[in-house]
Amino acid sequence: MSVTTELLQANERYAASFTKGDLPLPPARRVAILTCMDARMDPTRFLGLQEGDAHVIRNAGGRASDDALRSLAISHALLGTREFVVVHHTDCGMLTFRNEQLQRQLRRDLGADASGIDFLPFGDLEQSVRDDVATIRTSPLVPKDLPVRGFVYDVRTGRLREVA
Repeated sequence: MSVTTELLQANERYAASFTKGDLPLPPARRVAILTCMDARMDPTRFLGLQEGDAHVIRNAGGRASDDALRSLAISHALLGTREFVVVHHTDCGMLTFRNEQLQRQLRRDLGADASGIDFLPFGDLEQSVRDDVATIRTSPLVPKDLPVRGFVYDVRTGRLREVA
């Protein structure tokens, strides 16, 4: 059985007892969280969130990419979020490569030219949080007075630590 088939079966069980179809579109806690796609992280659990509480935007590294900024702008302007939170994490795969390495691998394995893509890897975890917070704060798509805070999640302890 494929993983997708297993996921579809799990969805059937979930939908059979689903009771949250009347949640409003805007997030109840008026917060958007930008975090990594790492499977070891479950932001709803480590932040104590329920369905409908927050927008959770995930990508490789939890980076403030153009697409993440697009989502944050929509979250604020159209859906009323009033705070943004950036969460990166220890032992992140984005610390393990450079653009040139991944570009070479994609060319070798797929024949794909990824030379124009910045995959946004980083060499310093705390600095990457500071960089992404600064990118969000200085974006013309984000109000200057909107709170933006950054954190590092420890994948071994489950704890968050704020980055100044």
